[in-house]
Amino acid sequence: MNAERDLSPLTPGVVRALTDKLYEKRKVAALEIEKNNLLLVREFVAQNNTSQIKHVIQILSQEFALSQHPHSRKGGLIGLAACSIALGKDSGLYLKELIEPVLTCFNDADSRLRYYACEALYNIVKVARGSVLPHFNVLFDGLSKLAADPDPNVKSGSELLDRLLKDIVTESNQFDLVSFIPLLRERIYSNNQYARQFIISWILVLESVPDINLLDYLPEILDGLFQILGDNSKEIRKMCEVALGEFLKEIKKNPSSVKFAEMANILVIHCQAADDLIQLTAMCWMREFIQLAGRVMLPYSSGILTAVLPCLSYDDRKKNIKEVANVCNQSLMKLVIPEDDEMDETKPSMTIAAEPTSEESLSKPEAVTTGSLDASGDSSNSGVFTVTSCERIQVTLNLDGIVQVLDYHLSDTAIGMMTRIAVLKWLYHLYIKTPRKMFRHTDSLFPILLRTLSDESEEVILKDLELLAEIASSPAGQTEEGHGLSDGSDVRPGPVELHVPARAGQLSSSSECLCATALCLPVPGLSPCSMTPLRFAQAKGEAYFTVINQCLHPHPA
Repeated sequence: MNAERDLSPLTPGVVRALTDKLYEKRKVAALEIEKNNLLLVREFVAQNNTSQIKHVIQILSQEFALSQHPHSRKGGLIGLAACSIALGKDSGLYLKELIEPVLTCFNDADSRLRYYACEALYNIVKVARGSVLPHFNVLFDGLSKLAADPDPNVKSGSELLDRLLKDIVTESNQFDLVSFIPLLRERIYSNNQYARQFIISWILVLESVPDINLLDYLPEILDGLFQILGDNSKEIRKMCEVALGEFLKEIKKNPSSVKFAEMANILVIHCQAADDLIQLTAMCWMREFIQLAGRVMLPYSSGILTAVLPCLSYDDRKKNIKEVANVCNQSLMKLVIPEDDEMDETKPSMTIAAEPTSEESLSKPEAVTTGSLDASGDSSNSGVFTVTSCERIQVTLNLDGIVQVLDYHLSDTAIGMMTRIAVLKWLYHLYIKTPRKMFRHTDSLFPILLRTLSDESEEVILKDLELLAEIASSPAGQTEEGHGLSDGSDVRPGPVELHVPARAGQLSSSSECLCATALCLPVPGLSPCSMTPLRFAQAKGEAYFTVINQCLHPHPA
C-alpha cells in the first residue's frame, strides 16, 4: 500500500504507524484513531452526518484490514476496534461495516492475525453489547470455526469472545431463535471434538434462558445430539448427556407442547445404535415418549418393535438396556385396544405422521443402526402432531407392518429366547384385542407357528400353544367366509364340522390348507373350564398335529 496516498482523515503519521511491524507502534496509532474518532463522532453526530464515519471505517477495512500486507491487516484490525470504542453506543449503527472485515481475518493463514481478529471483535462486541444480536449468526459461524483452531492462543481468544457473547444472549430478550436454528442444525453434525463441545455449550446456555423455548425446535437437533453422544471424549459425552437430560426433564414438564411424532423415527434409529450409551439414552427417551404421548406413537409401532425386540434377549452386560426395552415393549402393547379392531384402516380418524414402510422397518440391522438420518428421510415423512390433552387419541392401527416385524423376528433362528417369547405374546395380544384384523394374517403366520412348536425352549412352546389355541377358538375365524362376526357379537360360536380329505392327494401341500384344517378343528369334550390353561393349550396343540397327520397320512379305507 502506498503510504503517501490520501487517506484523510487519517494523518500520514497514523497510516505509517498502522503498517509498522512493531505492535507497540500500531497500538499508538490505534489510540490516535480512537482519540480522533471521538472528536469526529461528536462533530458528525451534531451535524447528523454519518458518511464521514463510514468513510473512516471503509478506509480501515479496505486499505488495511483486507490488505495483502500482513502488518497492514493487523493495523487495520486494531484500528477498527479503536473506532468502535470511540463510537461507543453509536457503534451499533456501523456494526456490519465493523464486523465483516474482522470475520474475514478469522480465515487468515497467520495464527497471530487470527488472534488479533479475536481481540478486535471482542472489543467491538463488548462496546455494542445487545446491538450485535442481529449479527449473531455470522458471529456464531466464525466462532464455531475458531473453536477448532489448532493454535492454542487463537482458541483461548475465541473462548473469551464466546463467553462474552453468551453473557449478551442470556441477558437479552431479543435473541432470534428462529433464524439461528438452521445454522445450529448444520453445525451440530461436525465431527471435530472442539466444535462439538462449542455446540453443546451453546445448547446448554440456550436451554437455561427462560425466554428461549428451544424445546419447540428439538426435532431439528435431536439426531445431531445423539450423534455427539457417541463422541470419543468423555467430557463431551457427559456434556451431551446433561443436555439431553435437561430436554427430557422439560418434556416431562410440558408434554402438551412436545412434537412427539417428529422425533419418533429419530429415536427408533438410535435405539438400535451399537454404542451402549446412545442406545440406552434413546431407549429411555422412547419409554417416556410412549408413556407420555400414548397412542400418538402407535403409527411407529413397527419401527419401535424392530428396535426393542432384540434388546429383550440381551445378557446381564446390557441389563439396563434390556430392562428399559422391556418397559417400552409392555407400554406399547397396552396401547392396542379393542376399538382398533373396529376402525377402518382406509379411513383414519385423524391425521398424524405416516408409519414407516415395512421395508424400512425390516431392513437389515446394519442398515438401520448407522446412527444417521438421511436428509430426505424421517424428518420429511413424519408429520407434526402436538398432544393437547390427556384424552385418548384415536389413531388407526396398521397391523401389516407390526405383523411383518413379528414374523421376521420369530423366523430368525439367531434371535434370543426372550425375544421369541415377546413376539408370541404380542401375537396373542393382537388376536385378543383385534381378532378380525389379525385373522387376515393367520395364513401367513400359521406355518412359522407350527415350526415354533419344535423350539428348544419349553416356555416358547407353551406360548406358541397358547397362541394356537386362541387362533383355533377365535370367533373371527369361525364365521362365514372367515371375515369375522357380522353382528359385532363377542360370543364364540360352537364347533365347526371338520371335513378331512379321504386321500392325501386331495390335500394341497400349501400352508393355507393346513391352516384351514387346523383352525376349523373341533375338539369334543375339550373345555378351558375343565383344565388348566396350560393343559388346555397342550391339548389343542396335540389335536392340531393329529389332524395334520391324518391329512398327510390318511388310513386306508
